[in-house]
Amino acid sequence: MKLKEIAHSRTGDKGDISNISLIVYDMKDYELIKEKVTAEKVKEYFKEICHGEVKRYEIDSIGVLNFVLDKALGGGVTRSLALDKHGKSLSSALLEMEI
Repeated sequence: MKLKEIAHSRTGDKGDISNISLIVYDMKDYELIKEKVTAEKVKEYFKEICHGEVKRYEIDSIGVLNFVLDKALGGGVTRSLALDKHGKSLSSALLEMEI
């Protein structure tokens, strides 16, 4: 299944860092995404654009995984001409991940 079937996402960006939150629709699916969507898998998924570390933070009380991708935006919004690499687009891309 694709992540978009059980979760939605919010994003933000500052400079060359993208922040992607993955939020389950139903708490029964939270343990599944905790198991399947690791920092390493997200790093591999975005390997073409993420040239830094990926950190994962868990917010168990509300069913959220937050990923911080360093060096992922081509230098940042004001330095990159590739609009599709900015934070807002990365959330849609992550939701296409097969788990």
